[in-house]
Amino acid sequence: MNFLNRLLPLVVSFLILGQAQAQETAGGQVVDKIVAKVDNNIVLESEVQKNYMEAIAQAQQGMEAPTRCTIFESLLINKLMVAKAEIDSVVVTDAEVLVQANNRFSMVMQQFGGDEAMLAEMYGKTAEQLKAELEDVIREQLIVEKMRKTITDGMTVSPAEVRSFYYSIAKDSLPLFTSEATVGQIVKKPETNPGVREQILAQLLQFKQDIGTGKSTFAELAKQHSEDPGSAAQGGDLGFFRRGELAPEYEATSLGLRPGEISDPVETQFGFHMIQLLEIKGSTFNTRHILRIPKASEADIQKAERYLDSLKKEIIAGTIEFSKAAKEYSEDRGTSDAGGFFTDPASSSNRLSLRTLEDPVLYFTIDTMKVGDITPPIRFEDPREGTKVRILFYKARYPAHKANLEDDYEKLKAATLRRKEDEVLTKWFITAKEDIFIDIDPAYDRCDALKNK
Repeated sequence: MNFLNRLLPLVVSFLILGQAQAQETAGGQVVDKIVAKVDNNIVLESEVQKNYMEAIAQAQQGMEAPTRCTIFESLLINKLMVAKAEIDSVVVTDAEVLVQANNRFSMVMQQFGGDEAMLAEMYGKTAEQLKAELEDVIREQLIVEKMRKTITDGMTVSPAEVRSFYYSIAKDSLPLFTSEATVGQIVKKPETNPGVREQILAQLLQFKQDIGTGKSTFAELAKQHSEDPGSAAQGGDLGFFRRGELAPEYEATSLGLRPGEISDPVETQFGFHMIQLLEIKGSTFNTRHILRIPKASEADIQKAERYLDSLKKEIIAGTIEFSKAAKEYSEDRGTSDAGGFFTDPASSSNRLSLRTLEDPVLYFTIDTMKVGDITPPIRFEDPREGTKVRILFYKARYPAHKANLEDDYEKLKAATLRRKEDEVLTKWFITAKEDIFIDIDPAYDRCDALKNK
């Protein structure tokens, strides 16, 4: 089960509409054969194929290559967890599923610019059909996550266990890590001209008046004017969110409304919103909104550049450390808490391959820098918030090398924990499978998925 911990839950791309399209073999034949039954749950050959190809793609980025049997086993255990969850009364609520589904579906809609017709043409199904399928997949994922957490909750590894894991690997089998870097940023969002803000406020108040007089509907205005690509096509409907998941100002305003009531404009880090509360269900709430984003002028952007240039001079002069400046002044939530440094989500390490940085412009900028350099202020486009400015700090570079305890402790610690969790999950599987009906297609008998290990 070398890949079990990485493949539980299923890969994200599969969870985002991965089931919406038929999978094809190299010969062009559609693959949808049932290869396993676990009580009332099934595993399809198309699931194995898609997850196998996804894992191979990851392996090409430096991960150990999987086998088809490994993929099949991970999917089988997913279904077993779902079946056992029903026996053990481990459930997820409809609200939990809706929150996740709405978030994922909004991400998908953004990729299509909010165009439902384009989405339907791509997948051959309506947006509502795709969203319903997505909810089924996410429900299974959440159940698997809850079961897995129940089984492995509280597990940690000690430094001695990490050392033992490291020394158990044959020297000629130690993984080779590509060159890595520690890179930080301080981000400044330009403050827009007060006149622009006043125009947006007046526009939103006019929208509210037009809705009140019946001249327009909220959905019509959202489709025409909202600058949130994920919700505009749905008439501004954001779907259900749990408390604490949206901007504090947005949530506080929403929960202060009565169902159906429309707010005055409220400002968040994303812009100005006019909000209508649709429904409160338990600890979740459903709203729709019209988002208008104040656009920074050239003068606004230049002012932000001057601010960061001044901050850069203080860092170079030693008046303030980069990490302290990032924590106090950077307006990027994803990096400011870590002292401005980009981190690897898998290991929480601030040493990462430059190719891990998804922005190609960022990658090529760092590639031209020397260790210790801080860039002049650089403009970049945030897909939600428009033009921003940042300075980048190239703190350190680490050449390609074989894994060692001194340089790669955090990665080895994460790998040790994965192996420990794999062992616990394997033991759980051996016991749990006795309580569940499992039928495996003869084509996968070679995998010995039910064999005691």
